[in-house]
Amino acid sequence: MNIHDIHEGIQKFKRRKRLGRGPGSGLGKTSGRGHNGQHSRAGASQNVNFQGGAMPMFRRIPKRGFNNKFALMVGTVNVSDLEDNFESGEEVTPDALRAKDLAKYRYDVLKILGDGELSKKLKVSAHKFSKSAREKIEKAGGEVVELPGKKPVVKNKMKSAKK
Repeated sequence: MNIHDIHEGIQKFKRRKRLGRGPGSGLGKTSGRGHNGQHSRAGASQNVNFQGGAMPMFRRIPKRGFNNKFALMVGTVNVSDLEDNFESGEEVTPDALRAKDLAKYRYDVLKILGDGELSKKLKVSAHKFSKSAREKIEKAGGEVVELPGKKPVVKNKMKSAKK
């Protein structure tokens, strides 16, 4: 068999279903929708969460505690990770951390934590620093640069009283 022998079997586009064209077509009369029933009439659709009338999953699962949807996502990197992945004199930025897979997830604010030891002189840029991380970076002769971060959303802030 050669490639030029099979051109008849290949279809570039699938033909559409021609509904309601008589009983011989197999899709006549009810047009493949059956008799009455839930989806038999025009405009029939249902919610994505609909589970056949059963209690939906999102209502069955218990909710515990408090979920603050306005809280900032904080990405964390330890001083020991900086020691292992950067050379002395290098500049540590959020982009450099992402390139070395140290902070590859989504975050609003990047915080450097003080777990581990640091002996290299690094210029570290982040939104927040723990007190111990700041001390260790400066003790090693490095520099700490605080980046401007996102401000948390404050809701229901009291308006100043009218005079």
